[in-house]
Amino acid sequence: MLINAFSKKLLTATALTLAVTTSFSQAKWPAITQQAKPWTRWWWLGSQVTKPDLTTVMQDYQKAGLGGLEITPIYGVQKEESQYLRFLSPQWMDVFGHTLKEGKRLGLGIDLANATGWPFGGPWIGDEDASKYMAYKIFDVKGGEMLNEKVELIQEPLIRTANYKTLKIEDVKDPVSLNKDLQALSLDQVRFPKALPLQILMAYSEDGQNINLTKNVDAAGKLNWTASAGNWKLYAVFMGYHGKQVERAAPGGEGNVIDHFSATALQHYLKPFDEAFKGKDLSSLRGFFNDSYEVDDARGQSNYTPRLFEEFKNRRGYDLSTMLPALLEKSRDDKSSRVLCDYRMTIDELILEKFTGEWSKWAKGKGKIVRNQSHGSPANTLDLYNVVDIPETEGTEILRIKFASSTSHVAGKQLTASESATWLGEHFVSTLGDVKKALDVYFVGGINHIFYHGTVYSPPSEPWPGRLFYAAVHFTQTNPFWNNFSTLNSYVARTQSFLQQGKADNDVLLYFPILDKYSLPERDLLQHFDGMRPEFTGSAFEATAQTMQDKGYAFDYISDRQILKLQAANGGILTGGVSYQTIVLPDSKFMMPATFEKLLTLAKNGATVIAYKNLPSDVPGYGHLDENRAALQKLLAELKFGNSGVNGIRTAELGKGRFLIGDNMLELLAVAKTRREMLVDQGLQFNRRKLAAGTLYFVANNSGKKLENWVPLGVKVNGATLYNPMNAKTGISKIRKNAAGFTEVYLQLEPDESMLIQTSDKLTGTAYPYVNTTGTSEEIKGEWNLTFIEGGATLPPSLKVSVLKPWTDTTEVAYRYFSGTASYSTNFSRPAEKSNQYVLDLGKVYESAEVILNGKKIATLLGPVYAVTIQDKDLKAGNLLEIKVSNSMANRIIDMDKKKIVWRKFNNTNMPARLAPNRGADGLFDASKWEPRTSGLVGPVTITAIK
Repeated sequence: MLINAFSKKLLTATALTLAVTTSFSQAKWPAITQQAKPWTRWWWLGSQVTKPDLTTVMQDYQKAGLGGLEITPIYGVQKEESQYLRFLSPQWMDVFGHTLKEGKRLGLGIDLANATGWPFGGPWIGDEDASKYMAYKIFDVKGGEMLNEKVELIQEPLIRTANYKTLKIEDVKDPVSLNKDLQALSLDQVRFPKALPLQILMAYSEDGQNINLTKNVDAAGKLNWTASAGNWKLYAVFMGYHGKQVERAAPGGEGNVIDHFSATALQHYLKPFDEAFKGKDLSSLRGFFNDSYEVDDARGQSNYTPRLFEEFKNRRGYDLSTMLPALLEKSRDDKSSRVLCDYRMTIDELILEKFTGEWSKWAKGKGKIVRNQSHGSPANTLDLYNVVDIPETEGTEILRIKFASSTSHVAGKQLTASESATWLGEHFVSTLGDVKKALDVYFVGGINHIFYHGTVYSPPSEPWPGRLFYAAVHFTQTNPFWNNFSTLNSYVARTQSFLQQGKADNDVLLYFPILDKYSLPERDLLQHFDGMRPEFTGSAFEATAQTMQDKGYAFDYISDRQILKLQAANGGILTGGVSYQTIVLPDSKFMMPATFEKLLTLAKNGATVIAYKNLPSDVPGYGHLDENRAALQKLLAELKFGNSGVNGIRTAELGKGRFLIGDNMLELLAVAKTRREMLVDQGLQFNRRKLAAGTLYFVANNSGKKLENWVPLGVKVNGATLYNPMNAKTGISKIRKNAAGFTEVYLQLEPDESMLIQTSDKLTGTAYPYVNTTGTSEEIKGEWNLTFIEGGATLPPSLKVSVLKPWTDTTEVAYRYFSGTASYSTNFSRPAEKSNQYVLDLGKVYESAEVILNGKKIATLLGPVYAVTIQDKDLKAGNLLEIKVSNSMANRIIDMDKKKIVWRKFNNTNMPARLAPNRGADGLFDASKWEPRTSGLVGPVTITAIK
């Protein structure tokens, strides 16, 4: 809350403020639904859960303001194997059923990860359904000779674990499912030394002949063939067993990862779910979840499937076996790059159709939705998101986040989710204020369905710090910030109650040039698309997106497949219930004729298409190359460009619309008359949506400084209502019109503060409670009682302090290593200056604070600014002020590590450090060298009269 006086600029502008009509309904917050509240990933360590404790912790989650839980079984606690429940066993299904019933009773939604850990896989996935790779050998044979060596390839042994243990391949049985103690083994990737199945053997002559010799190889690997004249190269392709194991698997879920390019493998994988669910009441299960791809974060790529050659021929129109030298070439020419592109396009289609699409159909057959993290896949992320119900992203960069939200906007999906606050910093140090700041990036990026990452089921009887997952932010009841967690959750719920309404109000569609990447030779056969970086670092695509983001142009990405579904009307481009102003091609070289033909059709019907720097000039791939090239060139010939008169920008009129081309992106957007939100010039970021009544803005102040100013909006309306989602304050904004006729609202925002703005011509109600300081600040001085009320390892003795300072500023161990909540209380007199309201500013606080005045809770403050408005009616002549401050888990963890008290007790990955300096001798997180983190109330605490 700001306490600065209004500037002269505001006083002058007040005369321009428009009158507000009084004949319309009062603005109010939308209803808070289960879906509007934040959800959390709910880790079941070892599925070691009991019905009584499930009920207890779920009640805690409900009280904290969570809306739902995504159950993900995960690795277990060491030495407690006898209490594990095997995934999908009758015992597991019994506690799962109890969870569904309790979720319904408590109003908590339930999703289920369709796997333990990630990716899909398990003990029932044998070699035939497991992920595979393309292995090959090249032989030389001279004319008139036979191949003397066997056509065989013995797979090199490989074994990797997730727990830093050294194993030999001889220590592991084949198949992996035969091994005992899989939780302790924590296998990440296993390749056994065995002969790989030959898939195809092709002979290529110097003069361009190719012969399929596969049938000439006998069971012993001998090739019965004599080469004709000339020199021949023989390419033998074998099916390798990739060996990727389910990461962080729960008991009963350990095993091979599936072949994501095979519908048969997926069907076999899902069969145990069908059997376990048979006859069960799943009515209160909302849907299923799939985590990010992450198959190829192992050694080598999973880049093969048994039907690859057949699928390739059906889709690309030629036989890949005749092109093996081109596909496997190390030094690439144009032809080999095109074959490689066709291979990548085929894999793209297989994962879209055979995995993501088939999985979605399976869930719909059970009446359930699917939530999917498509990033990391060797396929077009936008298209994968398009076939699921709720796209989900993760990370901290807006340009990455927008891949998920773009598909929701383009396809008209209501929700876009995010795996949120996973690794904000090192373990145990992130504050609720840090989390709030991170969540605002998601909201700006178009996310409206937050999932924390995450919350571990931990029985109340578990010794502190309880059961933990290895990601750095721990949303658990043992974290001191849990007492104030509900404040953050209320903030999220209020924000999402708006952001889940209406439609996106973005203006630009930015073409995703994945075909340029598919055509680019790289070290590996497959590329993986996780976001903007590193895949498109330095590209025109990245530069265009970043420019629009920085300069206030609201945009979404769009794929070729999505472009084919676009319509044009009244000068706009229509899709998903949204009308976009223009579509931008970011210096793309390759494009299929069908995509470009659609762009021409859109322009003929009134759309504006922008080509940044260059139009596409070629087609991707090798199949039907001449035919496709001719088709594209014919389409390009329809464009007749002339000078627009604006700094080299050229225009081609086409029907009712046009194409623009030039080297300056901002000038192109200006010529296209694309709307720009100038509020970004003041350091604000925004997300804009179109509601049934007016336009909604979510605005976040990421400038690092206070803002108290007129803020222009890209709309022309006569009124706006402000909603502060942190403190629930709302009211009609002061507004004025600028010279161009656009509306400006007056905002007061502290650093990292956010605001919802709803515009309308039809408003009534009270004005927003802006803060105007009327007097000087009075510091609340005197003696403070410092009492430690909750936490540990022990509760330090109470203190009386005359000067506020951190409780960690002492040499006494009990204070320095305390994690929990302490109460600072003092008495103070009513301020000398009379007013109907005051701002109470706590000064510096480490890390969150609950303010209680005369026994009444006033607010919970998460930072970075710790100030709250109090009413004069709540003050007395003599007042009791209590401030409850909660710190992080870190100090108690530091003490435990210094004393070598074991709290890291988990199988698989046992709390890795994020940063190298925090790694112990065993490579795991170790806080023993840390100094205690500053904790407590530092102040100064002041009270200031306001109007």
